Amino acid sequence: MQLRANCKINLGLRVVRKRTDGYHELETVMLPVRELYDVVTVEPMESEGVAFTGEGIMVDCADKDNLCVRAARLMQERYAVGGVRIRLNKRVPFGAGLGGGSSDATAVVMAINDIYTLGLDRAALAALAAELGSDTPFFVYNTPQLCTGRGEIMKPIDINLGGKWLVVIKPEEGVSTAEAYRGVKPQMPEVPLVSLVARPVEQWQGSVVNDFEPHIFDAHPCIAQIKQMLIAEGAVYASMSGSGSAVFGIFAEQPDIETPYFMHMEQL
Repeated sequence: MQLRANCKINLGLRVVRKRTDGYHELETVMLPVRELYDVVTVEPMESEGVAFTGEGIMVDCADKDNLCVRAARLMQERYAVGGVRIRLNKRVPFGAGLGGGSSDATAVVMAINDIYTLGLDRAALAALAAELGSDTPFFVYNTPQLCTGRGEIMKPIDINLGGKWLVVIKPEEGVSTAEAYRGVKPQMPEVPLVSLVARPVEQWQGSVVNDFEPHIFDAHPCIAQIKQMLIAEGAVYASMSGSGSAVFGIFAEQPDIETPYFMHMEQL
C-alpha cells in the first residue's frame, strides 16, 4: 500500500502556558499542504519485525528511531499484527516545522489498519497517532483544524483561502523542537486565534502570530530574512510554520520568486 503523507503549516501559533506535565498548552490552526508530501509504502512480510528503507532526503536519525518504525512497532504491540516492510521516499524537509515525520508515522498507522483489516475508526486512529507525537492526530483528519492542548485536541475550522497561492521556503539550517520551546515565553492571547483567522487573510499580518518567531529569528537571522522577502514579494501574510525553520507566504496571485533554498509552491 502506497500513501502520500502530506505536510502542514501553522496559521498562528500561541504558546499559552507551561503545563505541570512538562508540555506546553498551545493554540494554533493547522492547514494541510496537499502537494508537498512524502511517499510511504507499507507492505506485510512473512518474517516478524519491521524492515525499513529510506530514500530521498536523508533524515538525521537512526532507522530504528524513525517515526515510521516507531509507528509500526506501536501497531504490532497493540494489535499483534505481523511483520511490516516500510519504504519512505522523503521529500518534505525535516527540522522545518512542517510535520513531515508526524505525517509519515500517521500514514503507517493508517496503512497497517487497512492491510490487517483492523477496522479502527478515525477517532481510534487519532488516539494511536497521538502516542507518537502532538501533531500526528491532525493527519488522520487532514483538514483545517483548530488545535489546542499539546496540539492533539482538534476542532474543525473553516478557512477560506481558495484561489490563493502558497509558497513554502526552507533554509539549509533547521530548528529543533527543543530549541524552539527553550526560548519561548508563554502568554495568554488577548484575542482568541479562532477570532483572528475568521478575518480576511489580508488582515492577519501582525495579529496572527507565531510565538516562536522572536527568539528563533534572533538565533537564525536567515529565517527572519525569508519572511521579510516573502512580504516584500507581495505576500498578504507570511509566517514561520510551527517551530521552524520553514517560512510560508500566502499570495493573492502566483508569485515569481527565486531562492537558493528549498521552495514549494501550490495553489490553495
